[in-house]
Amino acid sequence: MIFSVIGSASACPSQRLVVCGEFFLDLVFYDLTDIPRLGVEVKTRRFAELPGGGLATTALVAAALGTSTAVITRVGRDAMLSPAWWKLAKSRVSVEACEFSPHLPTARTVCAAYNEDRMMITHDAINEKLESLLNRPAARRQVRISKHLHLACALYPARTWLSVIRRLRVGGRTLSADIGWNPRIFRSPDLPRLLGELDFTFPNEIEAREITREPNTEKALEKLAEWVPVPVVKLGAAGSIAAQNGRVVRVKSIRVHSIDATGAGDAFNGGFLHGYLAGWELKDCLRAGNVCGALATTAAGGCSVIPTQKKLRELMKAISN
Repeated sequence: MIFSVIGSASACPSQRLVVCGEFFLDLVFYDLTDIPRLGVEVKTRRFAELPGGGLATTALVAAALGTSTAVITRVGRDAMLSPAWWKLAKSRVSVEACEFSPHLPTARTVCAAYNEDRMMITHDAINEKLESLLNRPAARRQVRISKHLHLACALYPARTWLSVIRRLRVGGRTLSADIGWNPRIFRSPDLPRLLGELDFTFPNEIEAREITREPNTEKALEKLAEWVPVPVVKLGAAGSIAAQNGRVVRVKSIRVHSIDATGAGDAFNGGFLHGYLAGWELKDCLRAGNVCGALATTAAGGCSVIPTQKKLRELMKAISN
């Protein structure tokens, strides 16, 4: 059973994490003076090109904190010319199981960050049928030696992914997913069964309400708990909330000056999974996620500010009282 090891947030070594999902080249415009609107040009001096998407940010945060991490994704050959791809490839994250497409460009997202929120435009034809990556020999080797597999993609169509996930559960590994904002799968009748195959999931509060069609976050968490053993709902600056065995756990976050929320939820996932694989109790995993998510908003992109293990423990302690 997950979280069966109850302990404090110590520096014990983590087990192996594999993240499968979507990689994006993120073009982030931030510190805007106004909301972008059709027919109007908004200028800013603040811009960054970064590895984006749930896969890159989750993996980079977990690896930087000391978790042995590998990723499985598909990129175009143009990625080899991108500093954003090389930030991932030259990190502590293994990319040996990734596929390079000769036909399609790497997925791209343009992010415009304004007043602690953001809007995005994405081109990601290359991310169709990502489940096929898991059948490749290199990916199967990575999954076989994993302790936990995190899916950072839409999991659409749900019925296809349902059979994939059931095959992945062998060997005692645990599974989680962050499907992000994807209304197509939110309306799938197979979604409850799909989520039921996971050990935990990571929607934000808007996504949680949309998935469950419940009017408030608490009701949404209650509904998710009928499907997932440990649903985790991210509350932004208010922290996070989770349910386990009928018990609700709520943890506050640290206060920061936010300039870009892009990837903050994925940074949360990386911090949470680091704690989970290190054997921490649920409340400490939430604290770790809150710290990593909050710090991610203090710079462009989700992986520009990652705490050291020492700093993480200090900030977790600050919100434990």
